[in-house]
Amino acid sequence: MSGFSLRRTTSLDMAEIDALLARSFPKLVRDCYPPSVMVTALPLISRAQPWLLDCGTYYAVEHDSRIVGVGGWTVDLQTPDMGHIRHVATDPAQVRQGVGRMLMTHIRREAASAGMRILECWSTRNAVPFYAALGFLELGPIDVPLQPGITFPAIEMRMVLASALARD
Repeated sequence: MSGFSLRRTTSLDMAEIDALLARSFPKLVRDCYPPSVMVTALPLISRAQPWLLDCGTYYAVEHDSRIVGVGGWTVDLQTPDMGHIRHVATDPAQVRQGVGRMLMTHIRREAASAGMRILECWSTRNAVPFYAALGFLELGPIDVPLQPGITFPAIEMRMVLASALARD
């Protein structure tokens, strides 16, 4: 993708990623969730997770020195050959320009190289077609706990990496 670059994030990216998430999630998910979710859960998912920024497997896509997409993966603690997709978001002004695909292609390859056989994703409702187009299979609805008494309705999706790598 011309003009786009991908790099690992650090804690120094916190403010810019917070701003991206604050632009992205409210606009992109508003038609898929009721007002009660928008009021309670959205403020919690629209913030960068400090531990994730320094984990070594979370990435930023930049365009003109500005972060326009983020996402990454981590290893499941109970299933060491399964990775979890983490906090993927694209700037609303950059959707459908390959930012998400660039991130996910890198994530899939890196996770496979690290020995992951499965990637799991807890997708927002609006992102299900995106993940499905990448080869993720929909397993069904889940409630993601955010804080005591606050959950976020998501769709659990999984991908077997061997078949995903064969398509790249």
